[in-house]
Amino acid sequence: MKKSVDVALGDRSYQVHIGAGLLPKAQGLVPPLQGRLAFILTDENTKVYGETLKAVLEQTASAVHVMHVPPGEETKSFKWFENVVEWMLDHQVTRQSILFAVGGGVVGDLGGFSAASVLRGIDFVQVPTTLLAMVDSSVGGKSGIDTRHGKNLVGAFHQPVSVIADSDALKTLPAREMRAGYAEAVKHGALGDAAFFGWLEENGEKVLALDPSALAQFVETNCSIKATIVAQDEKEAGRRALLNLGHTFGHALENAAGYSGVLLHGEAVAVGCVLAAQLSLRLGFCDAGTLDRLRTHLKSAGLPTTIRDIAGTASYDPAALVKSMYGDKKAETGGLNFVLLNKIGDAFVQRRVAESDVLAVLNQSIQGE
Repeated sequence: MKKSVDVALGDRSYQVHIGAGLLPKAQGLVPPLQGRLAFILTDENTKVYGETLKAVLEQTASAVHVMHVPPGEETKSFKWFENVVEWMLDHQVTRQSILFAVGGGVVGDLGGFSAASVLRGIDFVQVPTTLLAMVDSSVGGKSGIDTRHGKNLVGAFHQPVSVIADSDALKTLPAREMRAGYAEAVKHGALGDAAFFGWLEENGEKVLALDPSALAQFVETNCSIKATIVAQDEKEAGRRALLNLGHTFGHALENAAGYSGVLLHGEAVAVGCVLAAQLSLRLGFCDAGTLDRLRTHLKSAGLPTTIRDIAGTASYDPAALVKSMYGDKKAETGGLNFVLLNKIGDAFVQRRVAESDVLAVLNQSIQGE
C-alpha cells in the first residue's frame, strides 16, 4: 500500500511517496519527463537501484545519464561536488534537466547541493535507499558537503520536487545501517512527539525486523513530523532548529572520527541525544527518568549511548570536541547552543551553555556513564 505525505511550501510543495515497489512506478511520482534530460547520481552500493530507475526513465526522458560515486561520508567533499557538477555540464545539462539522487544521506546531500548549484538550480528528486535518509535527510531540502572544519558547513536549502521512498530497498540494508536510521526516529519522538516515542517503545523491534505494517507506519509518521516542522520553518529560523537534537554533540564526534565507518551518523546522533539529555539533567531542565527512558530505548535498539561505546574512544578529547562545536553552523558568537529536553516530547534551544557543563557531560560519557 502506498502512502503519501505532503510537504506544504507553497509553489515549492511536494509529496513524499512511501511504500514497496515504487521505483518501477517512478514516472507517475515525478513531474512529466517528456523531452527532459535526466541525471541519476548513485553510489557503488546502490547502483542496482540506479539501473532500475534508468530503465524506467528512458521510456520518456530525452536521455538518461548515470554517475556512480564512492560510498561513505568522505564523498561529501569539494572534490566530488566538482566532479558531479562537471559531469552534468559535460552532458549539456539545462535548466529543464532533472537530477535523481539515489542512495543514502551522502548521495542525497551531495546530489541536492549539486542540483541547487548547477546553472543556479535545477529540479531534483530524492530517492532514499536507507532508513536514515527515508525518515530524515531526504525531506526538508537541506543539502551540503563537509569541510575540514566540520560537517555540512557548505550547502544550500533546495527542496526536491518529489521524494520516492521505496521500502524494498531496505531489504538489502545492513542491520547496522537500519539501527542508525532508527536513531533519527527516536530523536523525532524525543523532541516533539511523546506519543510516537511511546509507539517506538512498543513497536521498535518490529520496525527493525522490517515488519511491513510497522515499517510503513514508522516511515510515514517520521516524514509527517518532519514535514510539519519544515512547512512551519523552512530555513531553520525557529522551530526547525529542534530537529538538531543530539546533532551538535554528534557532529563533533563524527568530526573526531574522521567521518569514517567507525561512527555512522545515526550512531553519533544516538550518543548525542543521550549527551543532550545528560546536559539537560545537569542544568535542571529534565529529570533522571527522562534520561533513563531515552537511554534505555536506544540501548534496546542496539545503538551506542556513550562515547565509550564508540571504537577508538581514546581519540575523543573533550577539549577538542568542544572546539569542534564552536565551528558548528548552529553556534553563535559568544557561546554554544544546544537543543535540550524538558521531558520526552518537549525540546527547546538553550543558548550560550557554559563550556564547563559541556565538558562535564563529555567526560562522563567517555567514562561510559
